[in-house]
Amino acid sequence: MFDSFPGGTSERLDRAAYHADLNRVYSSGIGFLNKLERGQHFQERGFPSWEAFAEGDWGRALSLADERREEYAREIRRASETGVTHRRLRVVEFPVTPYVQWELFVLRVRVDVGDAIKVIDARDIAGIERNRLVPEVVILGDVVMYEVVYDEEGNAAGANRYTDSSLIRKTNAGFDALYERGEGFHDFFDREIVPLAPPRGAGTSTGFRG
Repeated sequence: MFDSFPGGTSERLDRAAYHADLNRVYSSGIGFLNKLERGQHFQERGFPSWEAFAEGDWGRALSLADERREEYAREIRRASETGVTHRRLRVVEFPVTPYVQWELFVLRVRVDVGDAIKVIDARDIAGIERNRLVPEVVILGDVVMYEVVYDEEGNAAGANRYTDSSLIRKTNAGFDALYERGEGFHDFFDREIVPLAPPRGAGTSTGFRG
């Protein structure tokens, strides 16, 4: 489904250049943004909710996540005003990692204010991932896409920028197919995440996302 991706030609951007380029292209009339998230362990340094989570304060982490509600609502309103449709697909492995457990609580806030997010069980795409994992990618219309990259500790380190229109179309088609197979966020969240106990020692041993 994403077989053409590894052979694509890209330009490596550091984190600041990636964010600047994404914001510039986003404002140029792209029509839609598709985001596929695959990693299970990351760090989100500077994000108060993640910092609380990493310190082991689960209650505060969830409270701080909810405090972003109005900010996320503004993002959705801005997207609507500019005619940009957002879709996000989150791949989840089992057992659910502490990071993903935390992130899904953050994503629930986004869904509550109108973000279109689905979840797919990694076991359901095992056939697609026989040779490699699906890419961690952000696609802006048919203009550009970014393969988000991280360092060994899970900190965001920028992105590989692709502009080949054929590759972007194929990757969008792959995203569309997986998104169609994805499960509604609240159905997944209520069944798989709500019953979980708060993660123990989540911030002391393994990396998360930045």
